[in-house]
Amino acid sequence: MKDHSYVFFFKALANETRMNIINALKEHKHANVSELCEELDLEQSRVSHNLRCLVFCGFVKNSRDGKNVIYSLNKDAVNPILKVANRHVEKYAKNLRECKVLKY
Repeated sequence: MKDHSYVFFFKALANETRMNIINALKEHKHANVSELCEELDLEQSRVSHNLRCLVFCGFVKNSRDGKNVIYSLNKDAVNPILKVANRHVEKYAKNLRECKVLKY
């Protein structure tokens, strides 16, 4: 039986909402759900749902500040991934946009 962990790793990052959350946290260093909702113009349930996934899968960390939960990137996990992804996108952006397989 094959281990599909790599598929789930990339699936976690392939979601537009989750990547927008990661990019917002990269820019602002930390935020609570309300701040992310405002920044991304998304409803709270959608942001919370995707944050739970990102935390559970190790891409985002959370901590309490009174009643608020503050989210930040798990930099040790995410920064190397984003660095490699950025280099790849710089080189292959046109191909990624035009790949017929990815459009479906």
